[in-house]
Amino acid sequence: MPTSKPSFSAAQATIAALARPARIDDHGPIAARFLYSLRLIALHERVNRDPIPELTQRLGSVETAARSLALAQTVKATWPEDIRIGCYCCQMLTHDEATIAKMIDCASQRERAGFEGAVQGFIRHDRVHRLWDGVLGLIAAEMRSL
Repeated sequence: MPTSKPSFSAAQATIAALARPARIDDHGPIAARFLYSLRLIALHERVNRDPIPELTQRLGSVETAARSLALAQTVKATWPEDIRIGCYCCQMLTHDEATIAKMIDCASQRERAGFEGAVQGFIRHDRVHRLWDGVLGLIAAEMRSL
């Protein structure tokens, strides 16, 4: 049975897409707010401070701040390696941040298959449900705070 090979131009397009850094504004508002929260949490961890007060002030809700911190801890626990986080002021995303943003965007659209596809082969399958539940919790908190 013959297998179809991707064309040379398709391979070039894939390589070009991987070389082009993702931007935070390419993603939905919930993903963008979480990525900024994740960066802020990382800053607070470096100086050994509790991020909840500042997250609450920036996000406008204690529940959203707590859900953001909980999701950040879940991501940290399920990610197979240390998460690469960009600078707080930078619009460009690391590959880890782009993956997290895609997960949140898919969950926001209730696309479980897209969510699982974003981490397929990267996150162990038995851990994906923890991420899904954490992202849905964050989305629910964001919706309640509107």
